[in-house]
Amino acid sequence: MYNSYQQRLNRLLTTNGSKIFHGGRKGIEKESLRTTSEGYLAQTPHPTQLGAALTHPNITTDYSEALLELVTAPHKNIRDAIQELDDIHHFVYANLGGNLLWNASMPCIVHGESAIPIARYGRSNAAKMKEVYRLGLGHRYGRVMQAIAGVHFNYSLPDHFWPALQTLEKDTSDSQAFRSAGYFRLIRNYLRHDWLTLYLFGASPALCVSFFTDHQGRMFQTLDEHTVFEPYGTTLRMSDIGYQNKPGLDVSLNHVAEYVDSLNQAVATPHPPFSEIGVQIAGEYRQISDHILQIANEYYNAIRPKQIMKAGERPTTALANRGVQYVEVRSLDINPLDPIGVNEDQLRFTEMLLIFCALQDSPEFDQTSEEMIRHNQRQVALYGRQPDLPLTSPEGEKTLQSWAGNLMQQLKPLAASLDEHEDNIPYQQALNTQQQKVENPNLTPSAIMLRKMREQNLSFYGYAIQLSKQWQDRYAKRPLSDDVKQHFTALAQTSHAKQAEIEAADDISFDQYLANYFSN
Repeated sequence: MYNSYQQRLNRLLTTNGSKIFHGGRKGIEKESLRTTSEGYLAQTPHPTQLGAALTHPNITTDYSEALLELVTAPHKNIRDAIQELDDIHHFVYANLGGNLLWNASMPCIVHGESAIPIARYGRSNAAKMKEVYRLGLGHRYGRVMQAIAGVHFNYSLPDHFWPALQTLEKDTSDSQAFRSAGYFRLIRNYLRHDWLTLYLFGASPALCVSFFTDHQGRMFQTLDEHTVFEPYGTTLRMSDIGYQNKPGLDVSLNHVAEYVDSLNQAVATPHPPFSEIGVQIAGEYRQISDHILQIANEYYNAIRPKQIMKAGERPTTALANRGVQYVEVRSLDINPLDPIGVNEDQLRFTEMLLIFCALQDSPEFDQTSEEMIRHNQRQVALYGRQPDLPLTSPEGEKTLQSWAGNLMQQLKPLAASLDEHEDNIPYQQALNTQQQKVENPNLTPSAIMLRKMREQNLSFYGYAIQLSKQWQDRYAKRPLSDDVKQHFTALAQTSHAKQAEIEAADDISFDQYLANYFSN
C-alpha cells in the first residue's frame, strides 16, 4: 500500500542522508476569542496597545473584532515556533485589560448574531475591503459560524528537498512545476489521511447550546442544560456544523493551474442565493460581490496551497506566477489542555505526516475519492473514538485503529531520520505519544475533556472558562521579559504608524479600489 513512500524515503536517505528532511519551515497561526472575565464575547475594540490589526505581523484579528489571530514567523525548528507563540501570548495577556483568551475552538456564550462584532481595520480602502468581506461571510454563512477558532500549521519542505527528489525521479520538467506538483500530491494525500489528525488532535467533542440559532443542536446528545456533545466525538468543529463552503463550489486539487482556474472562476461567477443578499443596499456594501466566492481566501479546506504574496497581489496570481511555496494545515483544533492551544508533539507528528504525504504516490481526485474523504472526516469527527470504527479506503473498509496503526509503523524510519540532528529523540517521542492514543482512545484530548467535565460536573462553558483562567493566571505569575515587552511594544507602535500611512495614501474611491484589485 505504501511502496512508493518507502522507496522514495529509502532512496533519499541513501543518496542524501537524514539532512534531506531538515530545515523545513514551520509557522503557526492560532485564533482565540477575546472574552470578558465571565466568558461572554468581548464587545470592546481590539486593544490599541496590541497594535493595529491591519498591519501588525504577529497580532491581528480574523472574522470578529473579538477573534484574535496570533501569528509566528516561519522557523526551521518547531521549538522556536512554539517559543515565539508563547512570547506572543505572554504579551497579549499582559495587555488584555481584564479580558480572557478563550482557549477552545468552539465559542463561549454567544447571544445571537448581533453579539458578534465584525473586525474593524481603520479608514483605508484596504480596511474597508476586509470589513465588507467579513460582512459578506456573515450574510452567507452566519456570524456564529465565523466565531469558531482553530490552529493553522504552515509548513514547507526544505529548499534542498525538491531538487534532490527531482534528480532521483529523473524528472526533466521545470523545477517550479515539479515542486507545485509535489505539493499537490502532498495535499491530496493529506486529505486522504486527515481523519487521523481529527482523531489524534480533535478537542471539541462538546459545545455550548448558545452556539445554535435554530434546532440544529438536537442532532447531538445532551450533557446538561447548557451543553451538547457526542460520546465518541473528537471534533464537532470539523463536522457539518462547522464552517463549510456552500454547494456549487468545485475546486480542483489535481494541478496548480486547475486549482487557480477553478478558484478564479468561482470568484467570477454569480451565485443566485448570494445575489438575493445584494451587494449594495441603500449605498452600503453587504458583500464584496454576489459570486460563488468573494475572494479566493473564502475557499475552505483542511489544507491549502500557499505562495507568499507581493503587495496588491491576489493569492491565485501568486500561485500562478511562482507556484506553491508552502501548505497551510487548517484542521487542528485549539487544545484547551495546552496553555497556547498547541504543543510540540502535535506539530512534530504533523510534520512527519506531511513528509509522508509528499513521498507517497497520490492518484488524482475524482468524485469517488472526494466522497470517501468527506465520509471519513465526518465519521471521525462525530464518532472517532467508537471501538472498531469502520473507515473507507481505496483497498476497502478498514477500522480506524488498524489503518492508523499501519501508518504509525510507516513513520518510524522517518522519525528516526529527523531525530538524527535533534537533542534527544523528540520526533520518535511524538510518534510514540500518538501511537498510544491509537491503542487507547481515552488518551485523546476529546476523551480527556469529556472525562474531566463529567468528573467535575462542569458544562462545556464551565470547563473551558476554568482552563482559560488557569492559563491566564499562569502568564500573570510569570514576569514578562524586558526583551519581549520592548519587541512587541515597538511592533505595535510601528503597526499604528503603517496604518496611518496607508490611510493617508488613499486617493481613489472604494469602488475603484475593488475594481483595481480584481483586475490585477
